[in-house]
Amino acid sequence: MKWISYLILKMMGWTTVGGPPEGVKKAIFITAPHTSNLDFFIGRMYAWTRKLPIKTLIKKEAFFWPFGGLLKKTGGIPIDRSKASNSVEMAAEIFNQYDTIYMAITPEGTRKLVKHWKKGFYYIAQKANVPIVLSFLDYKNKIVGIGPILETSGDIEKDFKKIEDFYRGMQGRHPEKFNLS
Repeated sequence: MKWISYLILKMMGWTTVGGPPEGVKKAIFITAPHTSNLDFFIGRMYAWTRKLPIKTLIKKEAFFWPFGGLLKKTGGIPIDRSKASNSVEMAAEIFNQYDTIYMAITPEGTRKLVKHWKKGFYYIAQKANVPIVLSFLDYKNKIVGIGPILETSGDIEKDFKKIEDFYRGMQGRHPEKFNLS
């Protein structure tokens, strides 16, 4: 899949940058902007080009036949986003099941425009004691890749400022649906 994915991305005009974070075996990968279904496929192909063991939390409603099996084979993990479940605890526990795992989460939580990013990824990183890796899809420049690593400080406002600064200027497939914070 590595070379096929690389060729497909090249044919689509995408440039890939960055690679697996050196010395980091477990991390939360946040991916933004997330404004299109195409984001998943571009991100998945990027992960295959870098042999990243990415797992993706996806709302359980997406795991219907025949796509459920395919989503699981490509690293999808169904998550119940209802208020009755404790998604942070459940996601943090997944890290204990693997020697190496990168969990991809879209902080927007949806492809629609949101006023404020969800903060669950931050709390999962803290609970699982793993860093946050800033990954991105910039449709304006057709670049997909991995940026810096953020160790959570416990000061969520300060850390979110760093995250927002990194993503500032990037563009989703549907720019009108991307909002920072």
